[in-house]
Amino acid sequence: MNVRDWALITFTILAQMSVGAFLVLGVVRYYATRKAGVEEADRLSNRALLAIFPVLGLGLIASLFHLGNPLTAYTAVTNIGSSWLSREILFGATFAVLAAIFALMQWRKIASFAVRNVIEWITALVGLGLVYSMSNVYMLPTQPAWNTLATPVSFFTTTFLLGALAMGVAFVINYTYVQRKEPGCAEAQCTLLRDVMRWIVLASVVLLGVELVVLPIYLASLAAGPAAAVQSAQLMVGPFIWALVLRVVLAFLGAGVFAVFLYQNALSPGQEKMLGNLAYAAFALVLVAEVLGRFLFYATHVRIGI
Repeated sequence: MNVRDWALITFTILAQMSVGAFLVLGVVRYYATRKAGVEEADRLSNRALLAIFPVLGLGLIASLFHLGNPLTAYTAVTNIGSSWLSREILFGATFAVLAAIFALMQWRKIASFAVRNVIEWITALVGLGLVYSMSNVYMLPTQPAWNTLATPVSFFTTTFLLGALAMGVAFVINYTYVQRKEPGCAEAQCTLLRDVMRWIVLASVVLLGVELVVLPIYLASLAAGPAAAVQSAQLMVGPFIWALVLRVVLAFLGAGVFAVFLYQNALSPGQEKMLGNLAYAAFALVLVAEVLGRFLFYATHVRIGI
């Protein structure tokens, strides 16, 4: 693999995680508002929102290294009507701008809660458009290992899984800050944190199940496909079997085993420190697993023809 492939791994993983984190944050804000009111919901989510932008920014910067000449990147948007790559760039730029507008409105309390909520969900839909465009970029007849339903399914699973666990980490960090700086609010935030973490764990387990079901089906479909697809399957279970096994093991540990302990600690007050440590570990394990999965995606594709 060359530098451009690693740039694509970085871009796709970070951009998808940013979209997933934004979506999860929107759902959590809605839940927290109904349960504890707007003020407590903002106290839970406003600092967590800040964490999305460095991740998205790094992803967009990484995407430039895939281009032969980054200074001409703007020309890639000229074929929106026929090119999924152009649509990906357009959705990515629009998502970044809308997310920044929403963040400014949220932090400065510009406009009403209802207006901000509309902007937030429009941004989330644009983010989903970004992930959908990403997946369609790779749906090429000349790339049998990519041109399957497994590509969009895996991209969206990564989006929601990494987004959920990343926000879990952000909420834990936010709670630590609130506990130190605003102790009078810590009890309400603690209750929200434990509730939210339980839902994040449940979502992570379901998404892990999707990955574990899709993987063997995907390998079987490659093995039964054209010669190029068979070669991809052989690469996965041959030279790159170490990456495949390590990816499954790390994902199972992070979104499965650690998630179960995380759920148990989220049931009772007083376990916030352990809750935080488990959240960090689960996210780190799953992040490495998803990077390995994306590495396999690029390293094992075999093109038909020249």
